[in-house]
Amino acid sequence: MTNIIIAAGVALIFVMVGTPVWIRIVNRLGYGQMIREEGPEAHLNKRGTPTMGGTVFIVGSLVGYAAAHLFTGNVPTVSGLLVLFLMTGLGLVGFVDDYIKVFKQRSLGLRSGAKMIGIVLVGVIFAVASLNFPNGYDITPADPHLSFLRDFGPSIGPYLFVVWALLLIAAMSNGVNLTDGLDGLAAGPAGMVLAAYVIIGNWQLRNSCYDFALAPNCYSVRDPLDLAVVAAAVLGGVFGFLWWNAPPAKIFMGDTGSLALGGVLVGLAILTRTQFLLAILCGLIVMITLSVMIQVGGFKMTGKRVFKMAPLQHHFELSGWAETTIVVRFWLMSALFVAIGLGLFYLEWMPKK
Repeated sequence: MTNIIIAAGVALIFVMVGTPVWIRIVNRLGYGQMIREEGPEAHLNKRGTPTMGGTVFIVGSLVGYAAAHLFTGNVPTVSGLLVLFLMTGLGLVGFVDDYIKVFKQRSLGLRSGAKMIGIVLVGVIFAVASLNFPNGYDITPADPHLSFLRDFGPSIGPYLFVVWALLLIAAMSNGVNLTDGLDGLAAGPAGMVLAAYVIIGNWQLRNSCYDFALAPNCYSVRDPLDLAVVAAAVLGGVFGFLWWNAPPAKIFMGDTGSLALGGVLVGLAILTRTQFLLAILCGLIVMITLSVMIQVGGFKMTGKRVFKMAPLQHHFELSGWAETTIVVRFWLMSALFVAIGLGLFYLEWMPKK
């Protein structure tokens, strides 16, 4: 428990203090956010707001994770390092995208093909590596199975697993990116899901098959405690960033932050064997992503728009809702999804009459 507290605390302090420094650096360099002309008119006054704030909480998360292990003397695990690699790798892809936007002063950065190549490259390395590095019990960080509360069904094989992992990574990183359309809207729900994974990692540790092999509901997760440490470190970083990103935002996370957050959430889901549970925990992100799919699909089929604008948060903006009202209400919805997800996770441990 000590390393979880240290990871979260160090990351929180680092980002709380470091974000204003980053804001001054970005302002000095003139790296302000570009705003899409086709977006809501109210967003035009946000043009020039410092961006690439995800850089700070990525670094802060790494510092928090390292500090926890240095203080406790515990050796970093393969599982923890893999999730941090996925977060940092996708964050780097997002950083390049953001840099092109601010350097060329346009609302579009990397071309979609180049961006996807970067995501696929990082995702393949993560997925392949996660099927290797067995521990003394011959448990690898991931397993070629689908999972909900744990692995289920027959193995889908390593090749299909890599494809499946890539689909999850691309979907969630783009989902967080779509959610990041209002001040604090992505950071708040992401923090709630990360908090859920701190709880999940701890629960899996306390009911590990290593110690309770005969227990019917034990978990065969390679490094549950270290995954909880990773979740805590990123949680501390995201909450520190949210202090400055809450409405009215002093800085935006940019694609640097949104891709990184999508990566760390998927990485935690895959390595804790809770892939489909992630869809419930991230219900708000899923809902916002579906709103874009419905809008595009509906327009192609009927020539009419289902929403006034997609993603969903912009529909409510154009319906007259204040930005802070949308953000707070969406946070409440996210909290409900996380509560449902954790309830389902714990449900199988409820006493049976």
